[in-house]
Parts: sequence; structure tokens; C-alpha cells
Amino acid sequence: MTESDFIVVANRLPIDLERLPDGSSRWKRSPGGLVTALEPVLRESRSSAWIGWPGVPDADVEPLIEDDIAMQPVPLSGQEVTDYYEGFSNATLWPLYHDVIVAPEYHRRWWAAYVTVNRRFADVTAKAAAPGATVWVQDYQLQLVPKMLRMLRPDLTIGFFLHIPFPPVELFLQLPWRTEIVEGLLGADLIGFQLPGGAQNFLYLARRLAGHQTSRGSVGLRSRLGEVQVGFRKVRVGAFPISIESSRIDEISKRREVREQARELRTELGNPRTILLGVDRLDYTKGIDVRLAAIEELLADGDLDPGEIVLVQLATPSRERVDSYVRMRASIESRVGRINGEYGRVGRPVVHYHHRPVARNELIAFFVAADVMLVTPLRDGMNLVAKEYVACQGDRGGRLVLSEFTGAAHELRQAYLCNPYDLDGVKHAILSALTDSPEDARRRMRAMRRQVLSFDVSRWAASFLRALTVGPEAGHTLVRDPEPMLGEPAAELTSGS
Repeated sequence: MTESDFIVVANRLPIDLERLPDGSSRWKRSPGGLVTALEPVLRESRSSAWIGWPGVPDADVEPLIEDDIAMQPVPLSGQEVTDYYEGFSNATLWPLYHDVIVAPEYHRRWWAAYVTVNRRFADVTAKAAAPGATVWVQDYQLQLVPKMLRMLRPDLTIGFFLHIPFPPVELFLQLPWRTEIVEGLLGADLIGFQLPGGAQNFLYLARRLAGHQTSRGSVGLRSRLGEVQVGFRKVRVGAFPISIESSRIDEISKRREVREQARELRTELGNPRTILLGVDRLDYTKGIDVRLAAIEELLADGDLDPGEIVLVQLATPSRERVDSYVRMRASIESRVGRINGEYGRVGRPVVHYHHRPVARNELIAFFVAADVMLVTPLRDGMNLVAKEYVACQGDRGGRLVLSEFTGAAHELRQAYLCNPYDLDGVKHAILSALTDSPEDARRRMRAMRRQVLSFDVSRWAASFLRALTVGPEAGHTLVRDPEPMLGEPAAELTSGS
């Protein structure tokens, strides 16, 4: 396969290898906002490639060309999927970066697998990159790749973007391999986070753990980048909130067949006065249990009439072999059963719970049908579901109840914001959304739609790549701390993004 000028490196390819019952296999396109955002950039390059795992362990597959983009599979053994992916990535880093909602596990075997797999990704990328190519590494599974790749190919321009929150400093310091992660990321020329808080936290850690000079000024959204002096290189650090293909989603939501499907959904649900909707991957960070508890109490208090409202909860299967996920699913399904047993009627449950993947157009029809969207994560780097709901509303004036601890809350300030740890606050936000006037609801939604339609996923990708390739000055003074201590004034310890 020829060398490429622009390369995306992600844990997964944008196509999945699917094993069929007869023992054969086929490639299946995996939809996703990241693929949509980067496809135009990949096509504009003289030659482009996407490097990632094909999604099946112990698969020995050759590189292929898909829609003029070179696909370079990186193989993982079954044991590496267990240790690197399910272990270190999703049982160590994921809970650590999501405010330790579930206790992270620290195992040296998992770390060793993480190092091995990151090195394999770096090796494959180094061989696939043309001289002077631009490489964009994606997310928490590959945080060591930038440094490894820099050592193999110092001629490359390397960017890294973290799609999940970066944790508060005090939590990150738990990680036994904290310095290695920080130094791994510093191999990039530009490190992107969802929000300024994550960028500020990283600058602190680069100064304290790795001993580098860093800028001290505040980091802004898509501007005012921070800097880290790493030898003769300056590494830029910034905040680039990711978004969605908003115009496309808006257009699909207005199609006649989608509107008809939304009407049919409403009929199938018994034509309730109000449809509330939750759409989440089944994950303990998403706060599904929070919204169920709030609805249960509102029903018990008499604030909601079970004959007038319906909650639809779509929960996409996720990490079903991890113990904490198994326990969480059992707890959620038990609460759904209790609510329906207490407040539902024959043929008319209050909560419609679906644990399955949902096709794109069907999901958009649910967004169109829903009067109130409930997005209540305990921590989320961005939460694109909130933005997708907003993009589908047109002039309908739907209402969005949104956790303060999502990255989206920093942009969608006209939502009914709530603290998911305060159950009374969540109940109040739901009641406010249900009882506000149609005029106020439309005013709020118009403001959020302006934000979502203006700052779409293409603008996100363009702003990051412009900063990566043009390299604007940070405008801050680099400061070296006199002593490499881990103490720091409280003002420096900002919350994660």
C-alpha cells in the first residue's frame, strides 16, 4: 500500500469486519460522527489512510481501499482485547477520566498490553506515512502513540484529540503510569481537549510531572492555545468542542417519511400528552438511573400523571462482559419493572425500555417525536445526543433537560440545566421543561439551534487541523516552576472537561 499524506489513527476502523455464521466474513460500514467529520479532509488529501483495529480479535486481514481511502487494519489478539481494550482502556482509564464514578482498576498486566498495542499502532503508522505527512491520533486508547511515533518519524506533524473528559488533577495523580501518559501525549504538536478545563489540567501535569515549562494564561475555546516547551519543540494545547453533522441531521428530520415515522411512534405509544426520551449507550456515566429515579419520585409525588406521560429509554448495548456494566443493567431493568408495576396499566407501561441498537433514521424519528429530551450524565466529555436532539427540532420548540457535567452544557446554556447528583434539582428541571410556556420553549430552542447549526462537526475538524498545521502562537509566557513539587495553589486545580 502506498504512503499517505494525511492519516487518521483511531482504535477502530470506520468499517467493521463481520464474521458470518458460515465462517466467511465481510466488511460493514460503521456510522459515526468522526467518520463524517474527517471524510472530506481525507478526500482532499492527495493520499489518505485510516489506521485502526477491524473489530474482530485474531483477524489477519490485508489493507484495503474503501471509497478512495486506504484502510490499514491493526490486529489484536483475544488476550490483547481483554487486557488493552476491556482492561486498561475501559476499566482503568474510562472510570478514572469520568470522575471515578466506578473505581478504576490498576493492573500491571493491563498496562503492559496497553504499551504493546500502542507501539504496534505507532509502528504501522510510521510505515504508512509519507515524508512530512500529517497524522491525527484519536482518543484515550492511544495516548502513548504520539511520543512513540515522534521517535520513529520526527518529520511528521502529529495531532491528538481526546474525545472524553480529562480528569481533575487530583484524580489523574492516582494513575501509577501518570508520567508515561503525559509524556506520551507530549509527542504531539497539538493536543486537543473538549473544554478549557481539561487543557488547563494537562498544562499543570506537564509542568509538575514532566518538569516542562508551560504557559500560564487561560486557554479559550478554539483560541488562546496553551504551550509546553519540550526540548526544542513547542507543543500546543487547546480546547476544541466536538459537534455533529447538524445540517444533515436537520435535513433528515424534515423528510416526510421521518415525520410520518414519528407520528406512528406516537400512536404506538398510545398518543400520550407528553413523550420524554432518553438515548444512551448503556454506561454507568450516563445517569440513566438518575432520570428513572426522578421520574419515579415525580409519579409518587403526584407531579406527573401516568396516564399523560411516557418515557422512552433507548439503551444501546455496551461492554457486556464487564462486571460493573452487568450489575448496572440489572439495576436499571429492575427499576423500570418497578415503575411499570406501580404506575403502568395493562397495555400502557409508563417506561418503554429498549436494550438494542437503533438505526439512524429511526433514532431521528424518536428525536422528532419526543417533547422532552432527558440527558443526565454524571460526567460526559461532550454528549452529542443532546446536540442531535436540538438539530432535529426545527420550529417545534422541544425541551432539553441537560446535565451540567456534560461538555454540551457549556454551549447549550438555554437548556434546562441540572446537577445529576441533586435528585430534587433533576426533578425541578423536568417539571420546568414540562410546564414552561410554548413561547419560552421555542425561544430556548432557537438559541440552541443557532449554536448547533453554526458550530458543526466540519467546523470542529477544520479548526483543529488549522491550529495543527498553521500553528498559531499561544500568546502566553512560558513559566518554569522553581521546585518540581506536586503541591499547587487551589486556583490551579481546575475541573475536568
